[in-house]
Amino acid sequence: MHKNLRSFIDQLKREDDLAVIEAPVDPKLELAEIHRRVIDEGGPALLFTRVKGSPFPVVTNLFGTSRRVEMAFGPRPEQLMKQVVHAIHELLPPSPKKLWGQRALIKDLLNVGLKSVPAAKAPVLEVRQPRPDLTQLPVITSWQEDGGPFITLPLVYTEHPVTGAHNLGMYRMQIFDGQTTGMHWQIHKGGGFHYHEAEIRGQSLPVRVHLGGPPALIASAIAPVPEALPELLLTSLILGEKLPVVRPEGGGYPYVAEAEFVISGEVPPHERRLEGPFGDHYGYYSLAHEFPVLHVKEVHHRKDAIYPATVVGKPKQEDWFLGEFLQRLLSPAFPMAMPGVRDLWTYAETGFHPLAAAVVRESYKREALANAFRILGEGQLTLTKFLIVTDQPVDLGRFDRLFETVLERMDPASDLFVFGRTSMDTLDYTGRRLNHGSKAVLIGTGGPARKLPAVYEGPELAGIRRIAPYCRGALVLEAARPFEKDPDLAERLLDLHADALADWPFVFLVDDASIASGQTPFLWTVFTRFDPEHDIHARTRLHRHHPEYRLPIIVDARMKPGYPDELVPDARIVEQVDRRWSEYFGGKENV
Repeated sequence: MHKNLRSFIDQLKREDDLAVIEAPVDPKLELAEIHRRVIDEGGPALLFTRVKGSPFPVVTNLFGTSRRVEMAFGPRPEQLMKQVVHAIHELLPPSPKKLWGQRALIKDLLNVGLKSVPAAKAPVLEVRQPRPDLTQLPVITSWQEDGGPFITLPLVYTEHPVTGAHNLGMYRMQIFDGQTTGMHWQIHKGGGFHYHEAEIRGQSLPVRVHLGGPPALIASAIAPVPEALPELLLTSLILGEKLPVVRPEGGGYPYVAEAEFVISGEVPPHERRLEGPFGDHYGYYSLAHEFPVLHVKEVHHRKDAIYPATVVGKPKQEDWFLGEFLQRLLSPAFPMAMPGVRDLWTYAETGFHPLAAAVVRESYKREALANAFRILGEGQLTLTKFLIVTDQPVDLGRFDRLFETVLERMDPASDLFVFGRTSMDTLDYTGRRLNHGSKAVLIGTGGPARKLPAVYEGPELAGIRRIAPYCRGALVLEAARPFEKDPDLAERLLDLHADALADWPFVFLVDDASIASGQTPFLWTVFTRFDPEHDIHARTRLHRHHPEYRLPIIVDARMKPGYPDELVPDARIVEQVDRRWSEYFGGKENV
């Protein structure tokens, strides 16, 4: 297992899975455009050795394929997690014989934790900037409408001001100047909870931001673990040994010894600054809003430090592959935290929070609904916008199979729930107000209740230009006009064609029907462009406080006024990278 970033880079070199770009590259837009093209082609990690304006090289695309994720972490973490979950069941109640039977696992678990090393043996403390100056770092700008450069892989360490419990998270940090950055703490993030507690006490919150280190540290920072689980211990578990840290003599947060950079400072209470806009992992620009401000006091780094970065944007990006690994790693623990949940998946195609699905236990009538509520009350899953649950054993990664299974079984009068006035992910603007939106739960359990159509054989539909099935029972309709010119189209379809469409349980109204061609375009387009409360349409009867829906359910997933723009590269940068491609890669057409 890799103890630091350069160990992983060395392996990538040996495996011929790293391209070294020695040509001068601008960190503003040019570097990101190169990265996007390489990751689209499943290409190698990239090491840029001459980045304009900075003495430090930049490495990107470290986790841009499943193979590199496997190289970074190997099979051991997943195997160990399964062993731990199995052992917990076996050891209850404990006995000497049972403990002896698990002695190998217990030995492994004794290696989980932190170990203190002296500052002189911590590479990250080799160099201390005489005066903190973040403008010396090769911080990239990915999209032309971004509010500025921002640190894309910051590992932000904070501690609760009362309990001392720590959090390691990844939060966007816009560079305002050499000593200040934004701190994009979203509503469901542990660091934000710590800041809230400090702010109500009128205190500044100390912050330690690491860049680089073991790949396990990066994975732990984005892992959707319960708030009570310390991320540094998860890092150690993935790493397979204790994590080396430096404990400052005068007290304060630890330094992760094997990081590349560490930025130390504090976030004062009640100070806000406009942050953004930025292209984000939903594939759109998140708009500018007021966020807390980090004041930098110190910057340390290795004497030969390498700056790690990534590019966020429309799926697939690196977070896709890391997210799949983390879900596989943590999935054995889901039944422990939520006993009725047998399998759970969130969809990277949508940016994770907009869509989740679960296979749950249905040992009594409507237990699936109780399990759905449990999921929506667990950690970052509380921000799930659309949750689908079934009791059938189905591969959740195959959304078409899952959706067909549920649509065959759902009763629209009792199995679709829409909850308005709930919280929503900060980056999701479909709710029409920052951090506010709605949720929906769709249930499909028991035996099939209907046969789903696979081909549309109904009449022409007024206002519709093209019709294409996504899967059996799910129909995609391409509107002839955009939403702003025909906002009532969904209701008009119900008035004129509800009976003709009734064999199709779900109908998706979109701007381009070609999204029906595959899982990624379908999920990305549909679930990032509708809010359940506003955009689900159906014939409805209110019965004992519950809306009973009749088929079809029409989801208006067209772009709406007020939605942020989709991310599209700058044409001038595209032309520039086209022109210089052979200069970057020595004449290679395919990387």
